[in-house]
Amino acid sequence: MSPDFAWRRMRPADLPAVEKLGNAIHLDHPEDAEIFAERLHLCPEGCHALDGPAGLAGYIISHPWHASSPPALNTLLGTLPACPSTWYIHDLALHPTARGTGAAQTIVATLAAQPRIDLIAVGASPRFWARQGFRPASLPTGKLSSYGAAAQFMIRE
Repeated sequence: MSPDFAWRRMRPADLPAVEKLGNAIHLDHPEDAEIFAERLHLCPEGCHALDGPAGLAGYIISHPWHASSPPALNTLLGTLPACPSTWYIHDLALHPTARGTGAAQTIVATLAAQPRIDLIAVGASPRFWARQGFRPASLPTGKLSSYGAAAQFMIRE
């Protein structure tokens, strides 16, 4: 990873910049500020911010969850499961200046100890996730509707 960028634990003070970056990158998948805040509150160890030369350059939000049962987009969780069966990557977003630096691969590698990881890939991201060891998997009809027709459920075991 480029020495100009460094991952660290996300802090509540990061949330306005996280929301702004996420909604700027995921134009077709905006989320309310409460979604980011709740995920950080429920699972701070799964939320990381990427510092860059100009400030926040990316983030990842992840948490334990139920396998093959991704939460709908822009939906509060309430609580995390007592007996989770997967680690769920809710969102990974990088500012264009951080792309190609190895930052995404670095943070995904930190999650590699999890026996299973689920995610929803949107846009052109399925190719990136496939390079990280994820494969497409099927879900019951309608589970991806909030993510759009091109969304793809992927897992890494």
